[in-house]
Amino acid sequence: MATNPLQFIQQTRAEIAKVVWPTRREVAMTSAMVFLLSILTAAFFFLIDWLIRQGLQGILTVFG
Repeated sequence: MATNPLQFIQQTRAEIAKVVWPTRREVAMTSAMVFLLSILTAAFFFLIDWLIRQGLQGILTVFG
């Protein structure tokens, strides 16, 4: 069943009114958490990469 355009606009406005927007503090906190976790993830993968590289260089030194 099709909804007429006026009903659609009214329903859309009613749904938009239900949205709870985050506060400035909530946005700042979640942004800081994303930034921090990105740095921690990058450090973790850097460390893993370095360990694998050192291990492979050691193996190649011994057997190469």
